[in-house]
Amino acid sequence: MANTSEIRNGLCIEYSNDVYQVVEFLHVKPGKGPAFVRTKLKSMTSGKVVDNTFPSSHKIDIVRVERRKFQFLYNDDMGYHFMNNETYEQTTIDKKFIEQPGLLKEGSGVDVLFHAEKDVPLTMEMPQHIILQVTYTEPGLKGDTATNAQKPATVETGAEIRVPLFINEGDFIKIDTRTAQYLERAKQ
Repeated sequence: MANTSEIRNGLCIEYSNDVYQVVEFLHVKPGKGPAFVRTKLKSMTSGKVVDNTFPSSHKIDIVRVERRKFQFLYNDDMGYHFMNNETYEQTTIDKKFIEQPGLLKEGSGVDVLFHAEKDVPLTMEMPQHIILQVTYTEPGLKGDTATNAQKPATVETGAEIRVPLFINEGDFIKIDTRTAQYLERAKQ
């Protein structure tokens, strides 16, 4: 058992007979009354996000989570299939537990979080940035870079994102996997 002073982003706790990950937290000390911690929790089993407020003296159960390196293989109607890089064992994760499934490229490395006591996969985390090739976009015109205008582009995984007008087919771009937004042009 721990108390609310140990709450931080990414911490996994057991709450309401489920495993939740802390997405956001804010420690509040009002001028009048006791302190409390306002949190935003994401369920590791259903993907649902809930808001909760803990009193400062509240005890919480921390869940030990192991992070293991996996490689994305493929997806089908059963889910997304990953292979452990050390043991070559395969595991399947449902689409609802993956933040940006459209950005997953076959063969890319990811981290899979496991419940340490039960050895059950909870969720999958992609690297913060990924480099993908643009497979289709409307051609850009010379001189269109002065404004911050954007156009749709399809990348090699089939996902559609917004890119600046100077990006062309065949270009490699760096994408933020948390927001699925274009960051910069990349050399490949």
